[in-house]
Amino acid sequence: MKEISPLKNIEKNGLFGNYQNKDEDKLITINEVANIKIYQLVKFKSSSIESTSISIDDQILPINPNSVSGNKITRILWNAPNTWLIISSDRDISKKITDVCSEIDFAITNLSHSRAIVQIQGERALDVIKKGSPLNLNNFKKNDCRTSVYHGITFTIDMVEDTQIILNLMANRSFSESFYHAITDSALEYGYKKI
Repeated sequence: MKEISPLKNIEKNGLFGNYQNKDEDKLITINEVANIKIYQLVKFKSSSIESTSISIDDQILPINPNSVSGNKITRILWNAPNTWLIISSDRDISKKITDVCSEIDFAITNLSHSRAIVQIQGERALDVIKKGSPLNLNNFKKNDCRTSVYHGITFTIDMVEDTQIILNLMANRSFSESFYHAITDSALEYGYKKI
């Protein structure tokens, strides 16, 4: 079976918006993050296991609200008390999760086909988000995450890097085209590229 990414038919490579007379390296970059696995992990109320004792792909489950534990392959986002989103490019991540999270302590749900992730990077990336979301991003830093709305579409934002600003934006697959168009439309003022 072939996996088809949510944005396969609408993403086009090139330069867009106000890019004339600008250094191409300074433009915002917007790309879909494809071939990724997304799982929701929920700890049962009856469980007595300590969340911080669980390590998945060398990442401890974060217990502080709106925090992320991550490396280049796997990111674990705090989503709610005793609830996490695990996002990974590791094709065997589900086995790694089930190996350390027993059925009596956790519920695991595969969300991979129900979400789309858009990665936006560049020094004006946060300005693009501020155009459509009420989030206060002034103190947003690496390994912070939030859930909010962007032009009425619920999304989760994860700051992967804060030195060159890399953001992963995750929305429901059913809204992925509208979400992508809202993000790219907001980026036109600054100029953006898709490679």
